[in-house]
Amino acid sequence: MKASELMGWDASTPVGDVYNSECPGQMIVEHVTSRWAPLIVTALLDGQLRFFELRDKIGGITEKVLSQKLRTLVRDGLIERTVEPSTPPKVSYALSDLGESLAQHLTGLFGWIVANGSAILAAQQEHDATQR
Repeated sequence: MKASELMGWDASTPVGDVYNSECPGQMIVEHVTSRWAPLIVTALLDGQLRFFELRDKIGGITEKVLSQKLRTLVRDGLIERTVEPSTPPKVSYALSDLGESLAQHLTGLFGWIVANGSAILAAQQEHDATQR
């Protein structure tokens, strides 16, 4: 039995109130905002990459975690996995149209982080100094 069946929703279940624990949107939020998913999605903005290219592009991600996240993002329809028949098979990953749409939003968030990162770090230092 699939998790969606256990939760009582399927593809026809509306995603509306992500604050409601019954809403399948909570699972989607988890998938697209996990630690590595935004980096994987935006890494593919410049085009198709092979597994090792993604691994090398995203500092600190392990092969195990990258493999797990790619499986999830492929299942969610955000990334397309292409296998070219050869020995060994050549596997590459690219954004789907849906993934491209998500990536555009994530680049906006990343831009905000770059623009405001110094202010956030300063606020953290100020907070930490007052807590000592």
